[in-house]
Amino acid sequence: MSTRPVKRSLTLKGHRTSVSLEDEFWQAFREIAELQDKPINVLAAEIDATRDLETGLATAIRLFVLRHYRAR
Repeated sequence: MSTRPVKRSLTLKGHRTSVSLEDEFWQAFREIAELQDKPINVLAAEIDATRDLETGLATAIRLFVLRHYRAR
């Protein structure tokens, strides 16, 4: 797996945005979306809607993934 961030497009509220995450975070994010039976775009939109405006979306997703696995 690559340690460099990989940019992928997500659709939030009807428009496309790009997010750069390391492969490991993309994989974990997809796994969590599957566990919650949600499309990855829906989960990303939920995270986007609740994040602090000073926190970037990529950081918010990383923190979401970290909190998910810490809670387990």
